[in-house]
Amino acid sequence: MSQAHAVIPVRADRTRSAPLSRRAGCLRQPFGAARIGSRLLRIPLFIAGFLVALLALADGARAADQLIIGSQLEPTGLDPTITASSATAQVLFPAVYEGLVRLEADGVVKPLLATSWDVSPDGKTYTFHLRQGVRFHDGAPFNAEAVRFSLERIIAADSINPQKTELTALDHVETPDAETAILRLNRPYSRLLQVLGWGPMVMMSPASAAGNALAPVGTGPFRFFDWKRGDSIVLVRNPTYWGRPARLERAVYKFIADPNAALAALKAGDVNAFDAYPAPENIAALQADPRFKVDTGLSQAKTIMALNNARPPFDNLQVRQALSYAVDRRAVIDGAMFGYGEPIGSHFPPQEPGYVDLTGRYPHDPAKARALLASAGYPHGFTVSLKLPPLPYARRSGEIVAAQLAEVGVHVDLINLEWMSWLEQVYIHHDFDMSIVAHIEPMDYNIYGRDNYYFGYNSPDLQSLLHRLDAATEADDRRSLLKDIQIKIAEDAVNVFLFDLPVFVVRDARVSALSHLTPVQLVDLAGTSIEAGDGTADGATGNAAWRGVLACISVLAIALLSGALWRAGPTYLLGRLGLLAVVLVAASLLIFVVLQIAPGDPARYMLGMDAMPDSVAALRHRMGLEGGAVPRYLRWLGGLLRGDFGVSYTYGVPVADLIGERLRVSLPLAIYALLLSSGLAFLIGLYSALRRGSWIDGTLSAVSQLGLAIPEFWLGLVLVLVFAQHLHWTSAGGFPGWQGGFLPAVRGLTLPAIALALPQAAILGRVLRGELIDALGEDYVRAARAKGMSERRALFRHALPNVLVPVFTLLGMQAAFLLAGSIIVENVFSLPGLGRLVFQAVTQRDLIVVQAVVLVLVAAVVSVTALADLACATLDPRWRGRRER
Repeated sequence: MSQAHAVIPVRADRTRSAPLSRRAGCLRQPFGAARIGSRLLRIPLFIAGFLVALLALADGARAADQLIIGSQLEPTGLDPTITASSATAQVLFPAVYEGLVRLEADGVVKPLLATSWDVSPDGKTYTFHLRQGVRFHDGAPFNAEAVRFSLERIIAADSINPQKTELTALDHVETPDAETAILRLNRPYSRLLQVLGWGPMVMMSPASAAGNALAPVGTGPFRFFDWKRGDSIVLVRNPTYWGRPARLERAVYKFIADPNAALAALKAGDVNAFDAYPAPENIAALQADPRFKVDTGLSQAKTIMALNNARPPFDNLQVRQALSYAVDRRAVIDGAMFGYGEPIGSHFPPQEPGYVDLTGRYPHDPAKARALLASAGYPHGFTVSLKLPPLPYARRSGEIVAAQLAEVGVHVDLINLEWMSWLEQVYIHHDFDMSIVAHIEPMDYNIYGRDNYYFGYNSPDLQSLLHRLDAATEADDRRSLLKDIQIKIAEDAVNVFLFDLPVFVVRDARVSALSHLTPVQLVDLAGTSIEAGDGTADGATGNAAWRGVLACISVLAIALLSGALWRAGPTYLLGRLGLLAVVLVAASLLIFVVLQIAPGDPARYMLGMDAMPDSVAALRHRMGLEGGAVPRYLRWLGGLLRGDFGVSYTYGVPVADLIGERLRVSLPLAIYALLLSSGLAFLIGLYSALRRGSWIDGTLSAVSQLGLAIPEFWLGLVLVLVFAQHLHWTSAGGFPGWQGGFLPAVRGLTLPAIALALPQAAILGRVLRGELIDALGEDYVRAARAKGMSERRALFRHALPNVLVPVFTLLGMQAAFLLAGSIIVENVFSLPGLGRLVFQAVTQRDLIVVQAVVLVLVAAVVSVTALADLACATLDPRWRGRRER
C-alpha cells in the first residue's frame, strides 16, 4: 500500500491529530499554536524598530559647567601617598589634594598651602608659615598638626609611600603653633622643596587619612563625588575652597585604555579632552581637525635602553659606548614616536632646570661603534636579548634599535613581556641584557647612586656627587653639581639614552584654560571652562529598571526549577544541583592553583619600580600575601562559602562590591544581546525554512555565513565608526549608568549588544533552519500536511515545537558565552563590565579579583547551562512519560 493511501483514511479533525502528534513525540499546544507562531515573526521586526528608535534618539546635551576628560590609566587607589600609580596624582592632584608648595612648569617652587618658608644656614631646618582659614573637605582645619601628621606618616616604619626614600633626611616635625610647622632634618637636603611639590607628599587630615584610598578628602578646588571602577571618577566643585573657586561644576575622568577607543571617543564627542593621549600616530590628523586643539609638550619620562652593567659584555665601558654610537636617536623618534619627542644624552629631561645638552656626546657613528667593539674584543659582535614591556613606544623603539645594532654586528633577540613579567624579570631579579622603558619620576637621577639598582651600575664618584648635591644650598653650586652628574652618567654610558617622551593633551576647541603642568605631569582644572548645552536625566527610572531585570531573572529561574521538578522529578533536579556544586569546587581549586604560579608581585606592581624593599614587604603583609598556598586557599574558600570574596589588592574594596557593580553592566548587556540574537535567529531560521531553496533562503544563508565570519571586536569597531563617529547617533563607548536613566543606559549598551548578537544570531539561525527543514520531512508533519494543513501552520504547530529542545540547548550555551566571553567587546566599547574587570585585574596582578571573577564567570556558565537543561526537561514531554513508568 502506498504512503498516500495510508494516511487518507485518517480524519482531519483536532481530536485525531493530537494523539498522532503525541505518538510522534512532538509538543502539544492546547490552543492558538498557528496564531502564536505567526506572531513570533513580528518579534524580530519589533526589535529592529526598537533599535532604530534608540539609536535615533539624540544624546542629551551636556551642561556647560561639566568637563569630561579621557585618560588611559585608571588609578589603583585614590590616595597618592600609598600608591605609585601616576594616574592617582593625575586625577586628584592638585584638584582634590594639595601640598605645601607647588611646582611650576619651569621647576620653580611657589607657595600653596604654605605662604612662605625659611631655611636655616646649615640647611637642616625648614620653617613653613601656613595659610590661614583653609579647611579640608570634611570640615577639619588645615594646620601645623596636619602637616606633622602627613609628613611623619610618610617616614614611618610601616609606610608604603612610593617616594618614602626622598624624605629619609627628615627627622621629625615640630608645631610651635597652628600656623607654623618646623621640619628638622638629620642632614642637609637641598631638594626638599622640590620633593614637597610631588603628589605623594600631599597634605592629609588626621581624621580622614585612613579612608582616603576610597573616599579622598583634601583641600583642593574640587571634592571627590563618585568612583565607578573601570569607568570613571567624578569630581564636583568645592564651594568652600580657600582660593578662587573652580569655574566647572563637575569634572569627569573617563578611563579608556585602548588608543582606538580613545580616538573614537574624541571624534564622537564622548569626551571633551584627553590627557596624555596615547597614540602619537593620530596627532597630525587631530591637529588638522578644526574641532580639536592639541597641546604638545615634553614630560619627565626619560626613555632609555637600559643596560645590565653587571653582566658581560656590558661591564665593559667600550661596549656600552659602542652601543651609544650605534643608535640613531632621531631615527628612533621618527619611527617610534612619529617625529614627536626630544633626544637626550643623559638621564635628564631638556626642560628641567640645570639641563646640559649632551646629545652630541655620542653622535650616530656605526664605524666608530664597530671600532670600539673590536677594541673591546668583539670584532664580530655578539648576541644579546632585548626584553620589552607592553608599552607601544617601547615595542616600536625596540624594533628600530635592533635593526640599527645589527648594522654593527650586534644581533638582538626581541622578547616581549607583559608588565608584571617585566617587573619580575628585569626590575626585581635583574635577569636581562637590555630593555627599553621610560622613567617618569621627576628628578630621579639619584637612582644611579643606589645599591643593587637594576642597572647594576656602581660608581663611588657619582655617589659622592649626589651627596654633595644634597648638601648644596646655593643655586650656583647645585647647578654645577647637576652638570657634573649628567656628564658622569653620559661618559660612563650607563645606558643608551634615547628621547624624552612627549605628552599630548587633545581637547575640544570649546575647552579653554586646560593647563597641563610639568615637571610633575598634572592637569590643572582650576580655571578650565567649556561651552555646551544643558541636559538632565532621570536616575530613578533606570535603577527601577535594573531591579526589574533582577526580579525577572529570579522568577525565570524559579519557574524553570519548578517545571523541572514537575517534569523530571526531584532525583534529576538534585543530581543537577550536586553536579553544579562539584564543578564549582573543582573550578575554584584549578583557578587558585593556576593563578598562584603566575609570575609577578602585586605589591611591587602597586608601589612602582622605585619603591624600597621595606615598603614592598609592608604592603605584602597588609595584603595577606604571606604564608603557604594551602592555608591561603582554605581561607579564600571559607570566605567564598560566607559570601566574602576578599578585598581587592588594587582598589582596596570588597571584591563582592566590584563584581556587583560590574554585573549591572555585563548582565543587562548579555540579556540584551541574547534577545537580539534569538529574535534575529528566529527570523532567519523560520523564513529560510518556509522559503527553502528560494532567493530569500539563499540571501539569508549568505548573510548568516557572513555573520559567522565577522569577529565581534571588528564589528564593534565598524559600528562605532558608522553610528558614533559619522552619524553621531550614539556614544562611542562607556556606560552612563542606570542612575542616568533607563533610555540612556540602554542606548549605551545597544552597539555592544549588536556586536555580540549578530554572530550568535547567525549560528542559531543556521541551526534552527536545519532543524526545521529536518522536522518538516518527518512523517507526522507529512501526515498533517496530507490532512490539509498549510505548510506555515504545520511549521508552527508541529515542526517548531519539536526543535525547541536543541534550540534551547544552544541558547543556553550562547547565553553563557555572552556573559563570560565579552571581554574584548567590553574593552572596545570601554564598558565597566565583568570582562573588563578581569582584564584589568590580570594586567594589575590583582589575584584576588581575578580568582573571584573567573569563578563567578565559571559559575555563571555552569548555572546557565543547568538552567538550559532544566528548560529542556520542562519542555520535553518524554520526561513525564519516564516518571509515569
